This record gives sequence, C-alpha cells and structure tokens, in this order.
Amino acid sequence: MRKSLLIFILLFGITFLGYAQNEDSTAVKIADIEKSLVYQTGIIKLTSGNATLNVPKGFKFLDAKQAQYVMKDLWGNPEDLTLLGALVPESKGVLGENSWLFTINYDEMGFVKDDDAKDVDYDDLLKDIQEDVKNENIERKKLNFPTAELIGWASKPYYDEDKKILHWAKEFHFENETANTLNYDLRVLGRKGVFIFSAVAPIKQLPEVKANINNVISSIEFDKGSNYADFDADTDTVAAWTIGGLVAGKVLAKVGFFALILKFWKVGMLAIAAGWAAFKRFYKGKKDPISSDLSKNTESKDSDSNEE
Repeated sequence: MRKSLLIFILLFGITFLGYAQNEDSTAVKIADIEKSLVYQTGIIKLTSGNATLNVPKGFKFLDAKQAQYVMKDLWGNPEDLTLLGALVPESKGVLGENSWLFTINYDEMGFVKDDDAKDVDYDDLLKDIQEDVKNENIERKKLNFPTAELIGWASKPYYDEDKKILHWAKEFHFENETANTLNYDLRVLGRKGVFIFSAVAPIKQLPEVKANINNVISSIEFDKGSNYADFDADTDTVAAWTIGGLVAGKVLAKVGFFALILKFWKVGMLAIAAGWAAFKRFYKGKKDPISSDLSKNTESKDSDSNEE
C-alpha cells in the first residue's frame, strides 16, 4: 500500500509540475500578445463620423484592426466590421483579470430627435429588452456563442440634453461565466449620426468605468458643421430612431445580438483550462490501478482478519 501511495504522490507532483509550467507558458504568451499591440495617443482622425478623437488622459488607443483582434480573437465576440478602435486604460492591458476598454463605433443613421427623452419609461423598456435578449439567445446558440441574461440596469439611462449624450449601463450574465459582465453605453449625437462608445468590463469595475466617463465623452470633437446644432431640416436625414429606440437597441436590429459584448479572457483561460484538462485525464488514467491496489490490499487484510 505504501508503494501505491508513493506512486500516487509522484504522479500527482509530476502532473502539477506540468501544470505550473503550463501557467508559466501562458504568462509568456500573454506578455507576448500585450507587447504586440501598438497603442496611440494624441489626436486621431477617425475614418467615420466627421470627427476627431482626442485620446483622453489615462487612456491609450488601439486602431480598428487591433481592436477587432482583441474583441474577436482574444475575447470571443462576433466580428464587428464597423469598429473604429478602442480606448484602453493606460495602466491596463487587454488580458488581465480586471482589464476593460471602450469600443468605438459610428452609425450614420441620421439626425436623432431627442423630443422623447423625458417621456421614456425605462423600467418598462428594461422588460422589453430582457425579452429581446431571451429571443436572441436562440440565434446565439445556433452560432455557438454563449447565451446571455440581462440582469438589469447597472446604471439607469440618462440623457444629457446640453451635451447631447445618452448614458446607460446593463449588467449581463453570460453562459458558463462566473462573473457578470458590464456593458456601459454612451451615444454621442451628431448632425448625421451617432458615435457609439461601449465599455466592456467585469461588473465589479463599474465604479472605475464611471469615474472615466467624463474624460471619454469629451474626447470626441465633431468637424465644423457636423455638430448636433448644425442640423438642417431642409437637407439632412432624420433618423428613424429616437432616444428610447437607442437604449432599446432597435437601431442595432440589423446585427441583433452583436450589441451584447462579452469580456472573456480567451487566450489565457483556454491555455489554463487545457492544462487542467490534461491533469484530469492523466489523473483519471492512473487512478484506477491505484484504487485497485488499495482495494486489493484492503481485501487481503479483511481476509486475514477473518481467518484469524
């Protein structure tokens, strides 16, 4: 029996040594990925929206290609061809446990009238959105994306009439995830469309995200003639969506669940999970012979006791 236990201890130690090495390898891989990203600061001329992004203090900018790589390949979200870039907190990378960022998109939907801003019942609207999320889960399953549950408002919708900026935040629970996800949304209204800022973070980062909102919303500067106040009723297109429609996400109906963004540490977690799976397979393969030996030894002792 002592021999069997010794074998078990040796196997256990060897396996966890391999697991530790796997963790080291994962750390190196993550460091290499982080180093490969090229961040920008200063003034960025955006490719859509007739506006300039002044990278705010405390942030660094990833261009569209790199932001796509982070959101799709590293975090496991669907491809977003309208992505213009992302703002990442200066002190963070994209693969840390507490990492988060703002994605930046632009939708040239036209001039969004804000007449209904004070009339929207956001509690009723929440119920409608929750039902929409349930229905969208059917499509998510078909495409092998995790299903989502909208828990509720993480921050209730608020429209800043002076700045023409809409704020709201939702808390989601994604399938197989232990921590809930925060989607904090900002809509900056312009003459011909809307800039879409979406913070993707673990829900516990909500205070940190909110503390940076003012810096982010002041980072967009429309070109001359493209501000909300420059609207010309004779020549400009009026959007089909109002303030309530923006919050409901109906404007994103053409892409459906693409509006739900998951923060999932794909590279690191997959590597660690692979190491753990290997351990379980290894352990399971060796467990039966050891159990058998222990069982035989127990049976032998029982037999000897009975003979006495």
